[in-house]
Amino acid sequence: MNLEESIKLAVESLGARLYDITTAREHDKNIFRVSITVEGGTSLDKCAEVSRMISPILDLDEPMSGEYVLEVSSPGIERKLKKKKHFMASVGEKVKVKNFATDVFKGELISADEEKIVIKTEFGNEELTYDNILAAATYFEW
Repeated sequence: MNLEESIKLAVESLGARLYDITTAREHDKNIFRVSITVEGGTSLDKCAEVSRMISPILDLDEPMSGEYVLEVSSPGIERKLKKKKHFMASVGEKVKVKNFATDVFKGELISADEEKIVIKTEFGNEELTYDNILAAATYFEW
């Protein structure tokens, strides 16, 4: 079992879902970020609980060389969509998608399956296959 699978099992054992794992370098610090989602919303208490659960896993199987900071959080209301499961979990939300021709499609994500997504834009429904998506994110109209 690899590190991501171990983290996923630990997160799910606490009633949450693993959204993504990313690494970053900010202000001369290495950061290992674990994003989780919880039905009904992700609380600080749940993030702390997940952090306490996965910290020993990371002690045994270090995710980064040298010192790092573990951050456990919600992916946020405006978040990047990278994997098919991210799109599928975001149906009904507002999305902004850029394809490789750098066209931008903005609107409600009305469906997502294993091959494609459909966005309801002001000009009608736009269908995009995953292999044609350069970047995508949810957005919130304030």
